Amino acid sequence: MDNDHIGEMFASLGPVVIKRMFGGKGIYFEGRILAIEYQGEILLKADTEAEGQFRDAGSTQWTYGHNKSGKEVAMPYWSIPDGALDDDEEMARWVRLAWGAALRAK
Repeated sequence: MDNDHIGEMFASLGPVVIKRMFGGKGIYFEGRILAIEYQGEILLKADTEAEGQFRDAGSTQWTYGHNKSGKEVAMPYWSIPDGALDDDEEMARWVRLAWGAALRAK
């Protein structure tokens, strides 16, 4: 996904900074990561306070690799709920939720 398109998705916050990382891209606002782009998909940051809303909307949590026991490791990033990509107001809602999780992250 090109950086201009990513910037448009997060325009409700303001200008984001996009940096290459681990075969994908990190999406930052005011120095905090709030999303990643991996294999063409945008994944929004969530924490325990926000993940229930993502789950209820049908989003899936990103898992990556395997730990020593052979299980995939759950990462704090979730897929964008269906419909949000086609609705600027709905996308803005999810972006704000991810921003809140980014602010709460240590």
